[in-house]
Amino acid sequence: MHHRHTLAAVAAGILLTAGIGATIPAGASTAPLSKTQATALVVNARWGGHATFDRLVIDVRGAMPPVTVHQVGALHYDGSGGRVPLAGKQFLEIRLSPAAAHDDAGRSVYQGPRLLKIHLPALKGVALTGDFEGVVTIGAAFDTKPVYKTFRLHSPERFVVDIAHPVGCRA
Repeated sequence: MHHRHTLAAVAAGILLTAGIGATIPAGASTAPLSKTQATALVVNARWGGHATFDRLVIDVRGAMPPVTVHQVGALHYDGSGGRVPLAGKQFLEIRLSPAAAHDDAGRSVYQGPRLLKIHLPALKGVALTGDFEGVVTIGAAFDTKPVYKTFRLHSPERFVVDIAHPVGCRA
């Protein structure tokens, strides 16, 4: 009886090993990808004023990750939850994920503003509000509810938010 259990265990081990070996192609690496290979790096945020809109551009190194933009009542730092001291009455929260603003060694690769007041017709401030657990968050401040459109540009990768303002405003 003991011999049958041992034989069954050995046979199960052989089958399991053969099954696992069959699922990994020869020459394939089982090492995990590094963060810089698998995760986009957010390297800058910049802005400009135009005759009928203000533009916020987020520069990304690597493939553009999914991006969400939400109007929020206030901006909060990811991780701590502390309120971002950015003047404004209306805010946009821009979330890129999976993404990072630091390299594998933990050094920042982000060259944009951490917290900056801006004097454009619509855009009043920009802040890096998070680089936490694979999510980079950037906040934008406005005096009035922003009317905006978003799109992506390529070579290099950029995420763009255009915020409308009345014709005739000077940037």
